[in-house]
Amino acid sequence: MKKLVLKIFAIHILFVLVVACTIEEDNPADCQSTYEYLQDLKILIEDQAAESICTEGFECRSIAFGSKPCGGPWSYLVYSTSIDTLDLVDRVNDYNELEMTFNINCGAVSDCAVVNPPTSLMCENNQCIAVY
Repeated sequence: MKKLVLKIFAIHILFVLVVACTIEEDNPADCQSTYEYLQDLKILIEDQAAESICTEGFECRSIAFGSKPCGGPWSYLVYSTSIDTLDLVDRVNDYNELEMTFNINCGAVSDCAVVNPPTSLMCENNQCIAVY
């Protein structure tokens, strides 16, 4: 199972590198396919984080997730150390980098509101919860 996850992750990394290097500025087809890929990847990452549980043996953490065109993250993803955190962090970093490339090459816009990180994290019903 671990080998399968590593193979899938390796394929994912290669895809991110290929897409990041081939997005042509203002090419609607490239931008649309990258946008769709980002949406699918976002769901996978959020699902991975949602699988985490918090109990006495695990710690709650958060990570900046996404890349706004004005700078900074779209949100903070909350998870616990009950999952493969190195894999999650790698996926989030790859996602953030790809979204930043997408924003630059495809002319993305957004509000420029600053999203603050959680002030603390707590465990409620075996799930990590962000406190703002």
